[in-house]
Amino acid sequence: MVYKPNLDVLNLYNRFDSPICEVDCGQICKQFNPSGKPFCCDICVAVPVALKEEWTFLKANTKLWQRLRGDECPSDPIDLPKLKAETPHYMHLMACKGPDFCERDYRTLSCRQFPFSPYITEDDRLIGLTYNWDFEQVCWVISNLGRVSEQYQKEFLDIYDSLLFEHPSEYDSYYWLSEDMRKHFINQGRGIPILHRDGGFYLLDPETDECTPIDPTEFPKFGPYL
Repeated sequence: MVYKPNLDVLNLYNRFDSPICEVDCGQICKQFNPSGKPFCCDICVAVPVALKEEWTFLKANTKLWQRLRGDECPSDPIDLPKLKAETPHYMHLMACKGPDFCERDYRTLSCRQFPFSPYITEDDRLIGLTYNWDFEQVCWVISNLGRVSEQYQKEFLDIYDSLLFEHPSEYDSYYWLSEDMRKHFINQGRGIPILHRDGGFYLLDPETDECTPIDPTEFPKFGPYL
């Protein structure tokens, strides 16, 4: 029998609803996006995903979402077969109506967590938040990690502590994503920024997982946010 996690999607959404920081970062970054949308809300930049359980909940409660067709970005076509091959079997690629029509109560977990992901060490410890390095050049938050609220961090870890326990496939995905991040940052000769579950900010050695405390103002900045 295939294991199916028992997820209460509404409960997950209610527990993970705080804004990332005290400013509307989308208003900052959208001025640098030719589409005029916040990068995180532009599916031509970042394609959202939803757990299959999320999609069941969303299609019963809102018209905001649909399954990704692949023809949503004619000026920059989406390679749908490639994306599907890269997407875990328990998730769907999604498209929404866009930020002008957003219903915040029905944002997917992938929207709520962007640009962050759980960082899992090689010896299986979820020690905090890190970010998706693919968006370093466009996401204002990545260049301002010290502005991320304590409440957001708390809710993020509370959700993923429980979700990764209930959904082992999600745990495996983030474990291997953390491994990919270590390889990437080793090749770059860089440390990995960590928003640690102890409340501090750290630079992690990707070869050893050793964390060194750092003032968040010393984290690197990127793109137009230098």
